[in-house]
Amino acid sequence: MRTSRVVAGAVIGVACVLAWSPAWAQNEEAERKAVEAATAWLALVDAGRNIESWATAAAYFRSGVTKEKWDQRLVQARRPLGYVKSRTLATKKYVTELPGAPKGEYVVIVFKTVFENMPKATENITPMLQRDGTWRVCGYNIQQPKP
Repeated sequence: MRTSRVVAGAVIGVACVLAWSPAWAQNEEAERKAVEAATAWLALVDAGRNIESWATAAAYFRSGVTKEKWDQRLVQARRPLGYVKSRTLATKKYVTELPGAPKGEYVVIVFKTVFENMPKATENITPMLQRDGTWRVCGYNIQQPKP
């Protein structure tokens, strides 16, 4: 009797893992592609190609800020920090809802970044899946640690 319960429990456990695996693998693939898109976009920002970073961002992003305002914001935010010395992926998380954003597929990414003039910073960047299947950035900010 006890053996059949153990076997039944093992079968149910394996079935749950198999049922969950495709979704997990799909989320992992989404996270991988989103991190690639975020890294490419950050390379534009790092190079001072602000207008190009705006042009390659998600339509949702572009609808919220003009390219001139985006350029101005990046100049004000990034120039004082100096060049990027290092950037390390800290976390990534696939989500389908974000506060204040339309429903969709997003990956919330956090990088630990060392700038020339700010040795500890956190960059938060969020790509979203577009209708054409590409990932494009829809949100970005930099935070300094609190003293």
